[in-house]
Amino acid sequence: MATQKFMGRGQLINRLAAQVGNRESAIKILQERGQLKADGKTFTAEGKKRNAMTAEERAKDRASKRLGKSTKDFTYDPRTNAATLKKR
Repeated sequence: MATQKFMGRGQLINRLAAQVGNRESAIKILQERGQLKADGKTFTAEGKKRNAMTAEERAKDRASKRLGKSTKDFTYDPRTNAATLKKR
């Protein structure tokens, strides 16, 4: 899977580009989300925060916001790029 190359910090644009198929689409999505400025190169404060995260941290962050739980309550599956609640 092409996205597996871009799992680390500072890979937000490259990872999204691999997921959606091209860099221009990825930049447009990030601009619409308010994470990238109009120049297509400069991150906003929120974008800098997301770009500083790994793919795992972003997945856990999405899941924690969605379910109102701590990020520590989740496990990450890199094959699906999804975080699920830990079994107790």
